Amino acid sequence: MNYLEESRGELKRADHLIYVSLKYTRTCDIMKNIIHRLINSFEFTILAVLEKGKKDGKIKSIPRSVEDKVSSVSKLKRNIKEYLQLYLSLKKIDKYKFSRREEYRKGVTLICHCPKENVETTVPDLLEYFEKTKEFVYLMEEWLL
Repeated sequence: MNYLEESRGELKRADHLIYVSLKYTRTCDIMKNIIHRLINSFEFTILAVLEKGKKDGKIKSIPRSVEDKVSSVSKLKRNIKEYLQLYLSLKKIDKYKFSRREEYRKGVTLICHCPKENVETTVPDLLEYFEKTKEFVYLMEEWLL
């Protein structure tokens, strides 16, 4: 399955960004890039799940909108709501303007200015997002194969 390979590739790139690039640079641009890689990994995995659902006749077509894709995936596979919420949160963080705090220092923080609230993302948060994304990809991979 090509989508799963792409998803794993994005995880490898995110891993390198976290444990090599971010470790030495500590910039919000690297943090944004990591978030973008995690979103890509989620999207490739979601497409793989939807393709299987279409192939098995459980869904008629692959939806275009993010909300419809998330809804379809949650119908095809139960008990993944937590992961899909993370995906939607990452999409929100990536979408809006951001500011930086303590860049080039240990406590580098990406501050996303969402309409209702500001969302702060630190390096430990990114590590947690990365681990959850890996869990989701491997969980779906197991289910698909």
